[in-house]
Amino acid sequence: MTQNQRMHRLCSSDVLLFQGFRLDRYGLSRLDQPNDAPVVAPGSRALDLLRVLVERRGELIAKDQIMEAVWRGRVVEDNNLTVQISALRRVLDPARAEGSCIQTVAGRGYRFVGAVRRVGPDTLSSSAALPLLLPLSPASEAPALPDRPSLAVLPFQNISGDAGLQHFTDGMVEEITTALSRIRWLSVIAHLPYDWRTVDVRQIGREFGVRYVLEGSLRRAGSRVRISTQLIDTATGEHLWADHFDGSLKDIFELQDKVAVSAAGIIEPTLQAAEISRSAKRPTGDLTAYDLYLRALSCSKFRERERLFQALDLLGQAIERDPDFGPALALAATCHCDLHVNGWSESLKTNRRKGIELAHQALQVADGDPNVLQGAAFTLGYFDKEIDPALELVDRALVLNPSFAEGWVASGWLRLWVGQPEIGISHLETALQLSPRARKARVFLAIGIGHSFGGRFEDAKTMLLRSLQENPGWVPTHQFLAACYARLGRLDEARETAQRLRVLTPLAVRRAMHWRNLEHRELYLSGLRMAAGGADAPSSSRTQTHQSLPPCARTRSISA
Repeated sequence: MTQNQRMHRLCSSDVLLFQGFRLDRYGLSRLDQPNDAPVVAPGSRALDLLRVLVERRGELIAKDQIMEAVWRGRVVEDNNLTVQISALRRVLDPARAEGSCIQTVAGRGYRFVGAVRRVGPDTLSSSAALPLLLPLSPASEAPALPDRPSLAVLPFQNISGDAGLQHFTDGMVEEITTALSRIRWLSVIAHLPYDWRTVDVRQIGREFGVRYVLEGSLRRAGSRVRISTQLIDTATGEHLWADHFDGSLKDIFELQDKVAVSAAGIIEPTLQAAEISRSAKRPTGDLTAYDLYLRALSCSKFRERERLFQALDLLGQAIERDPDFGPALALAATCHCDLHVNGWSESLKTNRRKGIELAHQALQVADGDPNVLQGAAFTLGYFDKEIDPALELVDRALVLNPSFAEGWVASGWLRLWVGQPEIGISHLETALQLSPRARKARVFLAIGIGHSFGGRFEDAKTMLLRSLQENPGWVPTHQFLAACYARLGRLDEARETAQRLRVLTPLAVRRAMHWRNLEHRELYLSGLRMAAGGADAPSSSRTQTHQSLPPCARTRSISA
């Protein structure tokens, strides 16, 4: 290209200068090359993509917006976008000292983070002098904090002294980023242009609009490696969580998968707890639908009668502000399950009706959110006659996010209800491994029930007692413990446990229709009848089992 052609090109439209490059309607060229040097050519699609990113420097641009702008409605595979991004990085990033200038926001899109200057045609002259550099709009200089929680995954440090492990280290970051991106309520970004050893995380939070940062390191000892990670709040610098994972290099891909799933499983509830704490400090008059949901989530975790009603009140306010807020709809549905199973409601029919309605409303706006899918699955699996649709929902949630501990808990309960106790126990133990610091009462109860249905009553008793230690007021735990004691021949303890039900619920138990396996249902109910003092009572669904319960308990019956 001649100098006259280049000058004509520059004068015909604005020019963007960045990273030592010049981008205009004719293509991409290097500023340090002579005027007649050839234009850098990563490909026409890549150039179209680069224009989209650079023109909106600092903005997060969704993948579908990029696809529409670059491919103009043509149906192409998503990996075409990945290929073009890689081509641009090969051209733009080698001269950079830190990271890529194209930032990946996993599951959402991309952001150009390099310094950019715009040159208007009026600033150019026939001289070869470098024109005045005009900054882009100040609005694009510092991204604002997004509405939902956001996390940046920094490059992990390879401190083993083995340069050959760098590819493994980079791959580990990619796997963790991918696993975290499956958490739909979390915005995850990677490829930040920072070395975490030299930059304060508060600066990262300000410049990239993220609340949390995940950083890590890798070291090697023989054929084994240790990956250390820590999660930091960018506002306070507080370390929210730190841990390490050990493994063998014999199968690096298996190790990467294991660490990624384990880290994501622990990080999700940790961030959720941090978000709940953050929301609790906000003024009551400044609450969003998301804040109301977080406060309700905190209440629901205690699984106490008054807290559940408080949670439903908060969720009602959240849904009023945002009728399509799927997580709030799904959580409200499960709260109705909890009230129903404990008999803590004036109208159990209303609980069932509202629970089902809310679950279906949540599914209408779920948009592939595993959290919404598991909440709806749990509710419909409990209330509906048919359980297969609920099983399909929870399986879908776990395909979308294999590290989702709550999804494995819901799946465990559904497997118990359908009559698959061994599979249920396996799924519940997976949840414990993924989220070891979460409240365990509900999981211990379910595992105890699974052992009971498997005829392992001593194991069942141990797990049920562990559940009661964490939540002594949960009705189903006392019910199954009473039945378990009866099966073990410890009738005095069985009757003492049954008597404690007087304080917990004013309702008698006669049916348990969500236990679809008839043998399991009868095993439970006949044990409960023995605990109540009626070992020879018939097992018909019309037989009320309140022989030793107080008069106030003889007014209604519930499915437990």
